[in-house]
Amino acid sequence: MIPLLPRIQALRYVTPLREGGSLPAVMEADDDGTYVVKFRGAGQGLKVLVAEVITSEIARVIGIPTPELAVITLVDALTKYERDEEVQDLLKASVGTNLASDFLPGSFGYDGSCPPPADLAAKILWLDAYSLNIDRTWANPNLIVWHGRVHAIDHGASLWFHHSWPSKAPNPAAFATRQPDLAKHVLIDVAGPVAEVNDALVAHLSDEVLTAVVDLVPEEWLEPMVLTDDPQHIRRIYVEHLIARRDAAAEWTKALP
Repeated sequence: MIPLLPRIQALRYVTPLREGGSLPAVMEADDDGTYVVKFRGAGQGLKVLVAEVITSEIARVIGIPTPELAVITLVDALTKYERDEEVQDLLKASVGTNLASDFLPGSFGYDGSCPPPADLAAKILWLDAYSLNIDRTWANPNLIVWHGRVHAIDHGASLWFHHSWPSKAPNPAAFATRQPDLAKHVLIDVAGPVAEVNDALVAHLSDEVLTAVVDLVPEEWLEPMVLTDDPQHIRRIYVEHLIARRDAAAEWTKALP
């Protein structure tokens, strides 16, 4: 059973995180938690939030540490207190639901000094191949270390094929066996053989599990496409892509170490 993402209310904008192009920020919420928030009004659009939810929750299912997610609501009144015009414009464009990731105090960006165990590194490599995520290189590791454990973060660049969906009908078969180029992956030199973890990871991702993961995405983030504007149909299309990739794992893993 995969629990629904918690729904929380933003209370205070703390500070921007200018490392990313989408200008995420640290915010406080009404559950007394502090979160890294990615905004619906950022230039990359809602599909980045969809990819974050789906890929992060698949990571959790297959045993990769990743911060807990929540859906955070930003009200218009909160946008009026920011003096920075860029931040204020972003907040105004993001009134409504956004994506919050648990802020892990004391964590630091991955620099290779505390590598993950070989089996965990192989899982992360497999996840990035499965989700066609090429954004985990030394230029942008998208890994943090917290209490000595490597956590995978920032999955918005995964599932990139869905950016073409508004203009044409999705075709799961076209991406089922797509070979990922992970030659520059940050964990390529420390990962164990991906073939040794493949069968176990595939076994975790039943049709029911993948459906439950996609169901976590808020309905208002599912943008209409040329084929349909029905949210349940759109969810099914995501599931069909994920199933097609899973069922073709024996093929695309051939390109992995």
